[in-house]
Amino acid sequence: MNFGDILDQWERGRSTAAQKKIGNHNEASGTMETWLHSNGIFDKDAVLVTRTQAPGENRRRLLNGKPDDILDIHGLTSDKAWLSLDLFFTRAKSCGFEKLRIIHGKGNHTQDDAVLGRTVRDFIEQCPFAGESGFEKTVGGGTGATWVLLKEEAV
Repeated sequence: MNFGDILDQWERGRSTAAQKKIGNHNEASGTMETWLHSNGIFDKDAVLVTRTQAPGENRRRLLNGKPDDILDIHGLTSDKAWLSLDLFFTRAKSCGFEKLRIIHGKGNHTQDDAVLGRTVRDFIEQCPFAGESGFEKTVGGGTGATWVLLKEEAV
């Protein structure tokens, strides 16, 4: 077999692989979107920009900005909510997120203090990378939702 035959065979193999790729485009695209939705996108350039800003500017940007991810724990028991929060914060930290929102409800169906709201506060106090937190503005859920800024790692 000469080099020309080898090259022709290689080109035929590439065009067949390309046709298979185009044929499965929708399936691959759906899989990619599913992965991106569950794992998030880490923008290393955005992290570099925020680290060069003054601390006050970065804090204002975070407080006024939208959260990087949202967790809704409505209807969960306190134990299941705690596990969900643990997974949520661990994933958020590994993805480089800076601001999170937790929707826990206002506890309108309980006699005492909102159970899930108290669970969220307790979790935030014990989580080593949870920083400043507070209730959302009225349009964001009011006292039924909590925002949390994640602490930056020391560089």
